[in-house]
Amino acid sequence: MSKKILVVDDECDICEILSFNLQNEGYEVTTALSAEDALKKLTPEHNLILLDVMMGGMSGFRLAERLRRDGNNTPIIFLTAKDTENDMLTGFSVGADDYISKPFSLKEVSARVKAVLKRTEEVAEIKGNILEIDELTIDTLAKEAKIGETVLQLTKTEFEILHLLASNPSRVYSRRQMIDNIWQDTPYITERTVDVHITRLRKKLGDKSYYISNRTGFGYKFNPSEP
Repeated sequence: MSKKILVVDDECDICEILSFNLQNEGYEVTTALSAEDALKKLTPEHNLILLDVMMGGMSGFRLAERLRRDGNNTPIIFLTAKDTENDMLTGFSVGADDYISKPFSLKEVSARVKAVLKRTEEVAEIKGNILEIDELTIDTLAKEAKIGETVLQLTKTEFEILHLLASNPSRVYSRRQMIDNIWQDTPYITERTVDVHITRLRKKLGDKSYYISNRTGFGYKFNPSEP
């Protein structure tokens, strides 16, 4: 079954070019000329969103933020002329999976689309309270994590970090987002606290420490494949 992509850009020419080329590569493509239109056209069947940042009305950043807040984890690749480090950080902090600067080549777009879709095919398999990805098994009722048959001796916080990242393996979480998710009721937690817990968690993962990867300047993500 072909993958479905939603292209969102307020420039009609860009939508047409991307749609034509992606369809030639076998994808089903829907286009939207605004974030508001995208909200109407986006369905659970879409596998990826190519999203412009600077649009009239709701921006791409605002749309991504809204989708993530509503629990929609459809992978997002931003298409934008804004390519400063701060802009990229904003993009990843609101849930982007990748970021392509304009002007871009169609070959680059194709390669990035394939890479993101490949990563999302490795998403966790969830069976009731059991989450499985690669050799990792997380039981959310028993609050237990195992690699193979070996039970990991994790603290409550380490378990919650691992579960958060493994539940959304294509997503980069900033330290602030991790604090907001895991330390909601604990004041005065610093970003350094996140790094300390990540270091301890990686040590307990042993030769699977690569499960937790650091995207320098942006945050942490789950990486099911050895680099």
